[in-house]
Parts: sequence; C-alpha cells; structure tokens
Amino acid sequence: MRVLFVASELFPYVKTGGLGDVMAALPRAMRALGADVRILVPAYPAILNAVLVQGEVGYLPDIMGGGPAHILKAEADGLPLYLLDQPGHFNRKGLPYDYSEDLPRRFAALSFAAAHLGRVGDSEGWRPEVLHGHDWPTGLMPAYVAFGGGPRPATVMTIHNIAFQGRFSRTILPDLWLPPQAYTQEGVEYHGDIGFLKAGLRLADRISTVSPTYAKEIQHFGGHGLEGLLAHRSKDLRGILNGVDKTIWNPATDPHIQSRYDLRHPSRRPANRTDFQRRLGLQEDPAAPLFVSVGRLDPLKGLDLVLDNVDHLVHRGGQLVLIGSGDPHAEGAFRQAAQRHPGRVAVFIGYDEVLAHRAFAAADVVLVPSRQEPCGLTQLYAQVYGALPLVRRTGGLADTVVGATAETLANGTATGFMFDAASGWALGEALNSAFDLFADPAGWRQVQRQGMKADFSWAGPAQAYLDLYATIPPKGH
Repeated sequence: MRVLFVASELFPYVKTGGLGDVMAALPRAMRALGADVRILVPAYPAILNAVLVQGEVGYLPDIMGGGPAHILKAEADGLPLYLLDQPGHFNRKGLPYDYSEDLPRRFAALSFAAAHLGRVGDSEGWRPEVLHGHDWPTGLMPAYVAFGGGPRPATVMTIHNIAFQGRFSRTILPDLWLPPQAYTQEGVEYHGDIGFLKAGLRLADRISTVSPTYAKEIQHFGGHGLEGLLAHRSKDLRGILNGVDKTIWNPATDPHIQSRYDLRHPSRRPANRTDFQRRLGLQEDPAAPLFVSVGRLDPLKGLDLVLDNVDHLVHRGGQLVLIGSGDPHAEGAFRQAAQRHPGRVAVFIGYDEVLAHRAFAAADVVLVPSRQEPCGLTQLYAQVYGALPLVRRTGGLADTVVGATAETLANGTATGFMFDAASGWALGEALNSAFDLFADPAGWRQVQRQGMKADFSWAGPAQAYLDLYATIPPKGH
C-alpha cells in the first residue's frame, strides 16, 4: 500500500511536541510491515540543510501566493521524504507556528501540495493510495481532495491534540483557493469562520486519534467544540495508541546518559541519578525520591497542581526538577519554588533533548498530572527508563499506566500511580502513595520492573493504521 503522511513537524529537525517524534517513528514501523510510506513536510531550512536531497519530482508555479513551489525528493536515515520547497512560505527560522499573518496560507499550501501529489503523483510515477494528515496544519487536505478534480485518493486525519484547531476568518476563503461551495457546514465552515481541523474531520474518509480513551472523551467532553461532529462520525473514528522509538529512547543504548542499563542490570541506573543531581545543583541525597516533570507549562498539562504541592513534596523529603517552558506566570512560580528550596527544587526553563533523556534515566517518579492528554509520550518514556509515572486518569494516560493499588500491587500489574480529580489535593494524595511505596524498596523494584517490561513498540500501532486504511472503500486506483 502506498501512503503519504503529511505533517508540519519531523524529529529531529523541527519539533514542538510529540507529533515530531511520531512522524519519525510510525512511518518506519509501517514500512517494516511492507507499506510504502513516505512523508511530505515543509522544506524548513533546518530540514533542507540536513537531509540528502535526491532531486525535484514536482513543481507548481505558485501555491497560495507564496510563489514557486518545488517538491523535492529526499531521504533522512532511510526514510523517504517529500519536501515542499516554497521559500515564500517556509524559509524561516524558529518554530513552525509563529502566528504571522500568512499562517493559514502557509499550511493551506502544504495541504494543497499533498492533494496535488494524491491526484497526479510525482514525476517518477509514484502516487499514494492514502493521504494521511496529522493535526490542523493538514486539515484542508481532505477539502482540496473533495473539491478538486481528478483521481481521489483515500484520506485519513489523525488528531494529536484537538485543543489546537486552526480557526481563521472566513474572509480569507479566496486566499485558500477553495470554491465558494466549500464554505458550508458540510465543508470548511466552523461557527462563521474557517476551521482547518474541522474541515479535515468532516471530509476525511477515516479519523484517528492517539488513544482509545481520548477517542471516547472527545465525543462527549473535551472535544473543544467538535464533540457533535466526532460523535456523528463515531463509526469512522479509531483510537490508536502511540509507541516508543527504541532506537532513540532506550536506556541500554542511550548515548546521552551517564550509565546505560536494562532490566538485567538495574544496579547501573543510580549513577544517572547522581550525575543528574550534580548537573541540576541538587543535594546528592539517595534517600530523597526524585520527582521530575518534563513538558510544556500549559494549563492543560496540570502543572499548577504540582505548584500546589511543592512545599508538601519537599517537606516529605523529596526533590523536584522541572524541565519546560510556556506560561510566564507558571515559569516564575517554579523559579520562586527553586529559590525557596535550594538543593531540593531545580528548574530548567526551556527544552533540551539531552537533558530530557538524562531526566528519565535519573527520575524515581515522572509527573504527568494533565487535565487532558491525548496519548502522552512522557509516561511511556518514563516506564521504559524505569521511572514510575504519576498521572491523572485521562486520555492515553489511563490507557498506558496501571495505578498502584492494594490489588495491583498484590497481583504485580502496577506500573505507576494514578489520581482522578484535577485538584492539588488529589495529586497530593498520589504523591503520598509514591512516598509510601518508595519506603518499600522491594515493592518499588517490582513496579519498576513491570513498567520496564511493558511493550510500547510501534509494531502494533503500525498494523492498526494499516487495518484502518483497509476499511476505506476503493477509489479507483
């Protein structure tokens, strides 16, 4: 099967969250199962200057007023790519979502180029049977397929985070090269505006999101206004968990950590804890459970609940490290907490890939107290590295962590800690459970081993996507 993934991010070149990681891993897993999967991404300078460009396989004199657009064939570590080389839209530094005036035209151009490849293929004769878009920047792709001429490939949209929808004024409809008849409830119209993600979810043949629980939640609550549409399309919606790329996230081979280890050699792990404490300026206290949070400071991530518990955590003898950035108020509050508890709380504002690897290898507990979490990769990385995730019961967190209770500890299935209410008190109770278990080294090691044994490979999700494609009726290819 010929499949074209379309996305705005690709690790390690351009990444703002888990989407970039997924784009680097899932296509490889699907190719290992025999599918001819390729990826179309914008030719940001960070990508264009790093990959092997093999030649031009398509050309459009203009897309969305951004000037000439060259479709380049490239390769990155054996992964075949198409790069949309349109300097007028994508020759820029920094993150892809800078919210400048041309933001909707920029990603409309990406969607249009994808639909073009789906209709006519490249100059070497390769044409995808399935166009698979990821998140709102690719949401207009099914619209260009539906309202354009020529062959119609199958279309799939994956929701990685429904909170980000790409909603813009209806006045830009002509700038998006869409016909007037596209502006209806059955098309791109969304409460008087144009909705990129809404259009994709309405017009794609199939929809997926990144965990079974999240797929249920967004049909009833947490759909950020799209609950009705998703409930209407429930038969076409699948929840498929993300996986872990063990070529990158593997404590047995990780080049970024101080001491490599695995299930058979757990005694090598503590050296990472000591190294991390030194680097972050923490006291080298082996009796203090080390709690780590890695991720965006966003209200949906629930880090305010951690702030409510900093003093409690330190009072009970723990240490806390925060690695992340986002809300300025939260950044300032965590900095104040570090000043209040020197040697016990450390804060790194920003994101550093190497430091994140070291954090997972050092942590006793990784905090993921999200109010809403589509899938989450942090809790998966934690388990792979032998840290116990402490999560709220929502989305993919509920699907991938088994909370420690009397029953799960007795039967050996627990892999972490879980709480329900999005409150500081509920998180505090879960922290107490973590402290109590930490005082039982044998019980702690049992939960740690159970998490490290879990299978989070991409093989299962890859097959699930291929099975989803197989449910789409043929379209004449």
